[in-house]
This record gives sequence, C-alpha cells and structure tokens, in this order.
Amino acid sequence: MAAEGRRSVGPWPTAVQSPAAPGWQIACSNRQRRLAVRQSDIRGLFTAALIELKAAEVDLSIAIVNDTEIAQLHARWLDIPGPTDVLSFDLSGTPGPKSPQSAGLRVVGEVIASGETAVREAARYHWRPEHELAYYLLHGLLHLCGFDDLQPGPRRAMRRRERQLMQAIGLPSPPRRTSGDSRSPSSAPTPPRMRH
Repeated sequence: MAAEGRRSVGPWPTAVQSPAAPGWQIACSNRQRRLAVRQSDIRGLFTAALIELKAAEVDLSIAIVNDTEIAQLHARWLDIPGPTDVLSFDLSGTPGPKSPQSAGLRVVGEVIASGETAVREAARYHWRPEHELAYYLLHGLLHLCGFDDLQPGPRRAMRRRERQLMQAIGLPSPPRRTSGDSRSPSSAPTPPRMRH
C-alpha cells in the first residue's frame, strides 16, 4: 500500500503532493537497452525517496547502464572484475562517514546501476525488473546518506531501512537475500567515499 501523499503508477512511485524542493538537482541518464526506463520515473523515484529521507540539499547524477559499462567502472574504482548491481560515489566533500539519521541531509553524488543485472536478478527473485532496479538505486542512495553494509550490524540496519523506504514510497519490499548471495548489494571493502 502506498504511503499517504504518494501513489504508485505501474512499477514506479510518483510523488503526488510534495514536488522536489527548490534547488534540488537530479540528473538522469539511461545508457542501456535491456530494461525500458524513463528518466521521469527515475527522478520520481529519487524525489519520493529524498522527501521520505528529509533531504535538505540534493545534487545527484543517476545513470542506468549495461553490465559491460558497470564492469568497467567496478574494475576501475574497486579493482574487482565483472559487473555489479550498483555503485555510488559520494561527492559531498564531507570527510568521514555521515550519520544516516541526520536531519537536513545533504546528498551530493552519483548512483550508477545496471539495468541488465536488474533484469537477470528479477527473474531469479520472481519480481519485476523495475523493482529490482529501484532496489539497487535506493541502496546506492542510502550509501550517499551515510548507511553502510560492511559489518553485520550496520548491514542489518541498512536492509531494514531499504525495506522501510521502499514501502514508504509505494513499492514492495525487496525479496530476502542470503548473506552469501553474490547479487545482494555487495559488502566488499570499498575505497573511502565510494560504495557499491
């Protein structure tokens, strides 16, 4: 059931009563052909999530890419071969970790997700590819908001927040994934200010 003030149109949530705050910048690009994605849908997803997260300042770049492109980025920035589901780059310039519960959140960065991986993994988990992609994108956004998944306790908190956030904006909760699942948003060590 969608949260009050939000409605779900097809697989994507739409912010109904709360447009993006003045000055928010959300740039989107779709550089893959495996999954039909409209930039307006991605902006709506992020707007709904950022309102729910009570973000104050937003400057985001979101890209949906194929496995080849995300594998190149994965290798370049993490020195890990092969594709991944999502990468996020915190460009806020704020040193050290953020508090994931802070009010007036400043969210500045990039989130890059693989549409191709979303299609493949959605079939595995028996839900819509758009929902799998939304899960990746929101996972990357939560990293930019200070959540981390390198240790078991913070990982559980992040998974809980992912489920809460998806439900709050009118999407179904992601299917449970085992900790050894290679496609669960990864918990491999990452360089400072960059997560996947």
